[in-house]
Amino acid sequence: MAKSYDVVVIGAGTGGYVAAIRASQLGKKVAVVEKQKALGGTCLIWGCIPTKALLEHAHALKVVQDADEWGIRLPEGTPAIDLVRVQARKDKVVTGITKGVEFLFKKNKIDWIKGTARLAGGGKVELFEGDVQTLEGAEIIVATGSQPRSVPGIEIDHTRIITSDEAIHLKEVPKSLVIMGSGAVGVEFASIFRRFGSEVTIIELLPRLVPVEDEAVSAELEKAFRKQGIKSMTGTKVTRAAAGPNGVEVDAESADGKTHTLVADLLLVATGRGPVTTGLGAEDVGIEMERGYIKVDAAYRTSVPGISAVGDVITLGGPGHPQLAHVASAEGLLVAERLAGHETQPINYEHVPGCTYCDPEIGSVGLTEAEARRRGYDVRVGSFPFGVLGRAKMANETTGFVKIVADGKYDEVLGVHMIGPRSTELVAEAVLALRLECTVEELIRTIHAHPTFSEAVAEAAHAAHGAAIHI
Repeated sequence: MAKSYDVVVIGAGTGGYVAAIRASQLGKKVAVVEKQKALGGTCLIWGCIPTKALLEHAHALKVVQDADEWGIRLPEGTPAIDLVRVQARKDKVVTGITKGVEFLFKKNKIDWIKGTARLAGGGKVELFEGDVQTLEGAEIIVATGSQPRSVPGIEIDHTRIITSDEAIHLKEVPKSLVIMGSGAVGVEFASIFRRFGSEVTIIELLPRLVPVEDEAVSAELEKAFRKQGIKSMTGTKVTRAAAGPNGVEVDAESADGKTHTLVADLLLVATGRGPVTTGLGAEDVGIEMERGYIKVDAAYRTSVPGISAVGDVITLGGPGHPQLAHVASAEGLLVAERLAGHETQPINYEHVPGCTYCDPEIGSVGLTEAEARRRGYDVRVGSFPFGVLGRAKMANETTGFVKIVADGKYDEVLGVHMIGPRSTELVAEAVLALRLECTVEELIRTIHAHPTFSEAVAEAAHAAHGAAIHI
């Protein structure tokens, strides 16, 4: 006999497990089907947490390498990274967090059913691997997430031509690394392995690094990478990659038609992620799909009553649904509350923060300057460099700036873009500003503590009014 639940969630990533916890808090009997050995999905096991842990080690090494400037005495010899010990600590961090999610499941009386799920129609979910059984759910939430994908003609062998899944587990620092793609994954691993000692080259098809960011941010990152010794080849297409026993050979064609051949220990393919829907049975039960993604409405309902979907696996029928852990969680909360009968509001995806944890960090929200002009706004811009701040000088982190894009007519903040120290934290203030339809004047009148990095936000607001104090 099938076990019955109010809500069955397929996938225990940041969309699925958050939806499950919230549904349980609201009185629902909940089960989560997850095939991995731990809870937390891509973010906790393969993505956000392990990569950021590695980045923290890279930052620590940066400080040690500058020990003389800090007045710190070290034994003779060049500071080096022990990647085996780094991986052990990273794994310890990951395990601690996944165990924390497991504790939350027990606390909220959520059943974790280990196996691979398939939609069977009529509110049924079949498990065909692991604990083989059938579940019945008055409501089903699909949160199966995404996985790395390549491009046509590039075959990933998981040894020499790898994805982020393999990169987070490397036990040795490669002498040389070519990275294909300069989105968040690409530039974060560039920062990690360059700091660890690799020779790093990034190849990007589009004309600039981190192409979704404001153009000024892209230019600043390329400048910072150049200073660190990271080579950037933008406007360049990888045409061939051949793996051998000792490395990989990469052919790339630049915008001027010239072909370049690069030889490296590894090629990291960081060209995006695709939905995990193979074997799910979504189309078999009548769910409308688009390019492998599950189509949903603004409340995350699929075309089949009683089945919702959230996170990386969905499309809202238009371009640009962000594949971000915090977006999946927000969507999971909304669905859980809707299923409990609560009134909900659609998510404004233009108010979603984008955070890239490279060195220097990038934080952004809202419209870029180019997009604001394209939409016809009377654009007013203010920028302020971190390097002027006392706190930045103390920390020896002076690269970058905060840029505010505002509407000249109503003074409303349209977007905030920053690159530099703590930008992934500082962007939270900007998100709130957009959420509350804040004006530049209100940011100016908000007192920011001194000395802090956050002063750059206030100073950028002053600059947008043509009255920056410290430049």
